[in-house]
Amino acid sequence: MPASPPLPSSGLPVPGPLPSPGGWRFDTTYLSLPERLYVRQAPLPVRDPHMALFNQPLAEALGLDLSALPEPDLARLLSGTSLPPGATPLAQAYAGHQFGHFTLLGDGRAILLGEHLTPDGQRVDLQLKGSGRTPFSRRGDGRAALGPMLREFILSEAMHALRIPTTRSLAVTTTGEAVLRDDVLPGAVLVRTAASHIRVGTFEFAAAHTDRHTLESLIRYTLARHYPGTVAADAPVAEAARALLEAVIDRQCSLITHWLRVGFIHGVMNTDNMTLSGETIDYGPCAFLDAYDPATVFSSIDRGGRYAFGNQPAIARWNLARLAETLLPVLAPPHAVADGTGLEWVHALFDSLPERFDRHWQATLADKFGLPADAPRRLITAGLEAMQADEADYTNTFAALTDAARQRRQTGAATVPACPFLTPALTRWYADWATAPAAPDQADRMAAANPRRIPRNHQVEAALTAATDSGDLRPLHRLLAALATPYQDAPEHVAYTLPPQPQERVYQTFCGT
Repeated sequence: MPASPPLPSSGLPVPGPLPSPGGWRFDTTYLSLPERLYVRQAPLPVRDPHMALFNQPLAEALGLDLSALPEPDLARLLSGTSLPPGATPLAQAYAGHQFGHFTLLGDGRAILLGEHLTPDGQRVDLQLKGSGRTPFSRRGDGRAALGPMLREFILSEAMHALRIPTTRSLAVTTTGEAVLRDDVLPGAVLVRTAASHIRVGTFEFAAAHTDRHTLESLIRYTLARHYPGTVAADAPVAEAARALLEAVIDRQCSLITHWLRVGFIHGVMNTDNMTLSGETIDYGPCAFLDAYDPATVFSSIDRGGRYAFGNQPAIARWNLARLAETLLPVLAPPHAVADGTGLEWVHALFDSLPERFDRHWQATLADKFGLPADAPRRLITAGLEAMQADEADYTNTFAALTDAARQRRQTGAATVPACPFLTPALTRWYADWATAPAAPDQADRMAAANPRRIPRNHQVEAALTAATDSGDLRPLHRLLAALATPYQDAPEHVAYTLPPQPQERVYQTFCGT
């Protein structure tokens, strides 16, 4: 299975000035949008910043060389206590449907430092998370606790290594300040990178204010930034809006399929957590499957199972419908919106979405099982049903099948391999799989689709507990090392392939706010 393709470079013009010392090169085009969409505001200084984690490979990819800075100065810079040269800090306004209910939101604890230009021409948002109160804080303290920021660092970097489009984490600094949640916790600031922070909720904000100028500006800006060349720059706004909607749908179909491929459960698929760039954002109560069950939910706030593992394609369709609603004022005149005339293509597009998601998912399952694209669906369905019946481990089952495909390539044998992860129901199903026509390059396709290691929930929690309770970051660094090469066999990391023992199981994950 091919890797998830990188997001394309921005189509916005790249200015000529050379980077400043350290490699900073800011050019914040978001400021060209109507001021309704943001508030200029600097992050609030913190009392006593110290470095907790720094992502040196990401810094190098960004073209940043901060090695000359003493650690105290680096911590001040990456906590928002001082600002890099050229930064133009702002808090973004947006809205969102949270568990189906519409709310006006915004960056309540985040500050966008600006858009940094990398040496290869990528335009990357640099954002501080946990940087203090803003006009959008809604009585919150604007700060973040250390555990959730370390958690986002681990999971976003793991998703990047799994070849899934994602925001990333440059650094975590401690603040020397306490934050009050259910308990008193140590504070921290995360530096997050993203292709942008434009969300479905950003468009919902513009639509809620019935501001056609803001909406049209946002449509053209998002196309130029994330989908350059999709339509001519001077195309009618209705044509631009249609092109944007179709492009975002394609990107989201691909993203959600990648989540399902590795067993990822987002946990809070609200519209403010769906980016128009197609990157995964917000790693609050997310988790990964251990035992396969489409109804699996970990998030403590998802009491009705709205965002269960198997429901994620349907929720993506629901979120995309909310995006389409925001575009109606420019897609058709008011009378057409009222009676539905002239919008038949929108209905047809959304009627086709379940089939489109299913096509993506069936192709991915064919890769995971090592079967041709036209393999009988019943064979794949029977395999999944056997996994669910025996509560088989999702990741290890596919790793075992990949090993069996490698063995068959070497020996030609179709016998059941000795493997603790092939449960009784799977062993009975195995004969049908082993004798079915295989995909070309079966073992290689399976190896590319099926990771050996994922961020196991119990291992993530153990690393976070050591870091936050005793200040011991060694388990976290060992976990990061194991997750950096998830598709490679690594005997030294075998402990990170083990599913949890009953006493280690994580049943709930929690939102950092």
